[in-house]
Amino acid sequence: MGKVAEALRDRIGEELAVSDWLEVDQARIDAFAACTEDFQWIHVDRERAAAGPFGATIAHGFLTLSLLPRLTSGVWAAGLQLDAMLNYGLDKLRFLTPVTAGSRIRNRLRLLSVEEKGPGRTLIAFENTVEIEGAQKPALVAHTLVMAFG
Repeated sequence: MGKVAEALRDRIGEELAVSDWLEVDQARIDAFAACTEDFQWIHVDRERAAAGPFGATIAHGFLTLSLLPRLTSGVWAAGLQLDAMLNYGLDKLRFLTPVTAGSRIRNRLRLLSVEEKGPGRTLIAFENTVEIEGAQKPALVAHTLVMAFG
């Protein structure tokens, strides 16, 4: 068994980390809209959104998803001496609660599985639950895959 799989196999099912809170402000939402050219009013028109279903602008779901690397910050890989890590994909993704501008979010990271894929390659599956401060339901739940080399 490879060193990565050996280091992680006993932690399957375990919560590996809870990130610090991160504010999702309007500037971040506007920057994401500019990058993706998705200027839907619910994201960028403060006046119209204030009268809309959520009472404020909301972050794009894919903005929240794109913050997973920032919210994870490699804490699960500490001490593993990896050569590289690559996003490998998603097995499941659900957007459950909109993130209104100015909200703070954090990620709960749970290890789902570890699978050797050849010499020096390990496929790792995580469950990410992005919580919104003060909300009962999470913003999203995503099962992400990472290919670890080393």
